[in-house]
Amino acid sequence: MKTLRRVLVPLAMFPLKNIAYTQKRDSIPLKVRAYFADKFPQNRDLNIEFTQTAPFQFSSKLDGKDLPDNKVKSFQQLNTSANIYLVKKKTWLLSTSLNYRYTAFNTEKPIMAETDRKNDFHYHSEGINFSYFSKLFNKVAIYSATASVDGSNQHFERIRGMVTAAVVLKATPKTKMLIGIAGFIDPSAQVPILPIFTYENRFNNGWMLDILLPKKILVRKDIFANGRISLGTEMDNTSFYMYKNDRTYEFRQLEINSGAIYEHNLGSNFIGTLKTGIRAVPRARAFDKEESFKDYIFEATYKPSFYFNVGISYNPFGKPRTK
Repeated sequence: MKTLRRVLVPLAMFPLKNIAYTQKRDSIPLKVRAYFADKFPQNRDLNIEFTQTAPFQFSSKLDGKDLPDNKVKSFQQLNTSANIYLVKKKTWLLSTSLNYRYTAFNTEKPIMAETDRKNDFHYHSEGINFSYFSKLFNKVAIYSATASVDGSNQHFERIRGMVTAAVVLKATPKTKMLIGIAGFIDPSAQVPILPIFTYENRFNNGWMLDILLPKKILVRKDIFANGRISLGTEMDNTSFYMYKNDRTYEFRQLEINSGAIYEHNLGSNFIGTLKTGIRAVPRARAFDKEESFKDYIFEATYKPSFYFNVGISYNPFGKPRTK
């Protein structure tokens, strides 16, 4: 078996990407458009990024038995994603999402006997998303349903589903707030229901508080003519499938990245991004695909490590128009 990393996918945030497009249509309610209007949009239509971490130590267990302490000598990851809008109507939106992730790392010693120290994994996911917009208690409400598949370079593996409901409580130039709930149709999901909460507040000194739970807590400030700096914490994830002895195993890990982010609007709808700081991984697990995350066979604990990420995105729909 090869080395592993683990993920708790913040799927609750995914429908918000679909909502983000709604501000680009004059037919969609103004409050929804105001909520996401930004020269650095929450949603990136086309995105590619590369991550590198410094070496780090880790300990692990297999079938409940301790394995020798080990070290990841190098870790690289390439992520690409696309969000494509298929049909846009006054009260509903149909879109698709495409994601690919390549993960490669080398360990100082094999994780187990008869395994390699060099590891690389391919992971992809594809989804179709439907969002419906209406009013609830005189507030803009957004309902979403997502069906997705994922897999490796060898096979398609899982079919997943998710439904969400959210209400825009406030949407002004200074303060924006949304609450909601997400439900998962997936036997391997770590939690069946997850709350959604977003809050943005612009202070008089130019700083802005940006909260998107459970994904991120950041303070931001525009700098220079087309730049923005952010300080705080974001969650990311790594997931892939492994094959051994005619069995399929899924690996998941949650990553907590704390540090600084710099974004620069390059013009022509291109945005460049630099991220750096400390990455912490609370827990990494692998489990049989037919079982759940709780029924794991492998678990690893990592020491915090320095990370660096560079990316570029292209948003062909551009900045939303406002009236």
